[in-house]
Amino acid sequence: MNWDIIQGRWDQLKGSVKQEWGDLTDDEVTQINGDRDKLSGKLQERYGWAKADADEKMNDFMRRHG
Repeated sequence: MNWDIIQGRWDQLKGSVKQEWGDLTDDEVTQINGDRDKLSGKLQERYGWAKADADEKMNDFMRRHG
């Protein structure tokens, strides 16, 4: 899925993002605002994942919710 579309649907996806990655705060999810790099960075920071792992999990999430 195109990340421009994700950004446009971010408000609709926030709840699913929080459900998937509960360690992210509401403020963080709002600040991410559908930005792929910001989401990847926050997932790496919160969960200690490598960039490749965070990107893989994000892509899986977006396939399921896109």
